[in-house]
Amino acid sequence: MAPPSVQAGELTLTAVSDGTYLLDGGAMFGIIPKPLWEKVVPVDPRNRIMLGLNCLLIRGGGRTVLVDTGMGTKWDAKECERYGIDHSRHELVRSLAEVGVSPEQVDTVVCTHLHFDHVGGNTMLDGQGDAVPTFPNATYWTRRDEWEWATHPNERTAGSYRSENFLPIHEAGQLRFSEGDWEVLPGVRTWWVGGHAPFLDLVRIDAGGLTAVYLADLIPMAAHVPLPWIMGYDLDPVTTLQRKKQIEPQAAEQGWLLIFEHDDAMPLARLVSEAAGRYRAVAWS
Repeated sequence: MAPPSVQAGELTLTAVSDGTYLLDGGAMFGIIPKPLWEKVVPVDPRNRIMLGLNCLLIRGGGRTVLVDTGMGTKWDAKECERYGIDHSRHELVRSLAEVGVSPEQVDTVVCTHLHFDHVGGNTMLDGQGDAVPTFPNATYWTRRDEWEWATHPNERTAGSYRSENFLPIHEAGQLRFSEGDWEVLPGVRTWWVGGHAPFLDLVRIDAGGLTAVYLADLIPMAAHVPLPWIMGYDLDPVTTLQRKKQIEPQAAEQGWLLIFEHDDAMPLARLVSEAAGRYRAVAWS
């Protein structure tokens, strides 16, 4: 099955998958009790739930842009078992090939933040076992503040960052830093929201009368649409809540296309209103 795509004016937006992985369900839903969240998301015997790794490919105007790169393939057997990493159905480079894109054709990689499950595919292992850029002709972008945060982690954040995902990019001279929200290409901009991580970006596309938003870890899955359903991983859940309260009404009223980064079953969605201040995700059609 071909990766799902939507046309927005001259831009083609495609959700390309890097497979799935497993994380602790309690951590993924924070203060929400398990009897509630397990009705919505299946859980395995180790209390883990399946997460998708949906990256966003944007093509148009002679550009080929990739937003986030998933977990990548640099994991050893023990790590694959711990995180339940599964590339049997999908893997990023294969998913790109399915829509006719080679790694050499990607000209820009936008990193919403530098957590290992968002930038693992930035690099791959070469024949000598060294991490090298997966996209040799691309310029990779991240916020300068996020770079400083990732390269100087504290005890709370260190486990989220793996230097082999971003230091080789810097050493190869392919990394650039943004100082704020910036225009990736006409109609496509990064959008700082914070919350999950202090310098978390979304990516917003306005083209052909359509607004689309790649939600990264602000609302990682359709199950996280209800306002209090916020990850325990979020460093500032109150900011996450505030951003959701700003974005969800606009998305529902204006018919935005939402791209869930971690929802394997529903990568492309829209919101419908159920009651005042309450929304539900439905598959995009």
